[in-house]
Amino acid sequence: MPSTVAPHQARAADLDAATLYRLLRLRVEVFVVEQECAYPELDGRDLLPTTQHLWFEDDGEVVATLRLLQDHEDGVRSFRIGRVCTAVPARGRGYATRLLRAALAETGWAAVRLDAQSHLVDMYAAFGFAPDGAEFLDDGIPHTPMRRG
Repeated sequence: MPSTVAPHQARAADLDAATLYRLLRLRVEVFVVEQECAYPELDGRDLLPTTQHLWFEDDGEVVATLRLLQDHEDGVRSFRIGRVCTAVPARGRGYATRLLRAALAETGWAAVRLDAQSHLVDMYAAFGFAPDGAEFLDDGIPHTPMRRG
């Protein structure tokens, strides 16, 4: 079980190169290697000035991460949560849910969207997300668009 320590949180400009590298390495290990999805993980949004990265470390290794993007929907600020992942040995310890709580605390009452891997819809529903469109395939993996607020 993760400690009671809050997750690390920083905007790209406040991240040192080694930390950003460790965040991106975990995402590549999970999404590209483990899930066998050859896609451009580096999409340019990690370095936007408004992007926030949240993560947990264990003995200096990043074990779970997500990113929180600011979007605008009809001229109103909204958010998008993405790249939620946990290293294989750290799964089942509550890291992802603690990251979600921390990210949602940053959004206030604004709308938040995400594209959930469909087998995780119930987990996101526990945080107030509801399906917001038809299921779709992303690199062969079923996803469900979801929205909160």
